[in-house]
Amino acid sequence: MLYFLLIPNNYASHKKLALLSLVFVTTYLVPLLILILFKKLKLIKTFNAHSIKERKIPVAMMIVLFYLLGNTIATIAGMRDISLLFYATSAAFTLLYIFFTFQLKISIHLLSLGISTGFFVLLGIIYSYSFPIVVIVNVLLAGVVANARLYLKAHTPKEIYYGFFFGFTAPFGIYYLL
Repeated sequence: MLYFLLIPNNYASHKKLALLSLVFVTTYLVPLLILILFKKLKLIKTFNAHSIKERKIPVAMMIVLFYLLGNTIATIAGMRDISLLFYATSAAFTLLYIFFTFQLKISIHLLSLGISTGFFVLLGIIYSYSFPIVVIVNVLLAGVVANARLYLKAHTPKEIYYGFFFGFTAPFGIYYLL
């Protein structure tokens, strides 16, 4: 939604609403329903997914969902830049999944905030316009979330830093690859 408020476009309100609905269903409702199903099938013990083993299936599912969402949005004229967000998210989750093989648990919270921050910095470069308020709020929010994750002993500082760094760089990597 923030994208449509900040980036000039000529899309009718009903098209914006349709796209936002697609994104909401794909990134919120479908994963929520799948997690509920996984819990019922005892594939995960809790919704927190503390262990790497419990994170593997949900992360693999998110890789596919974000990639398919990126493909769908990329077919809409003038939406290439927002499709980058979903491709970058899929790529960052793929990197996260690769790190599972090294028994390294990276913060998904910080990965997501890093992706959002990197995406708006990248949009600023693409459109020659900066979004300082969005970037500052994202960084402050990342700091608050990182502090909470450390306080809860859910992650080590290294896992927090890796999450934000990989998330922040993912939109740039995808932009230059595509």
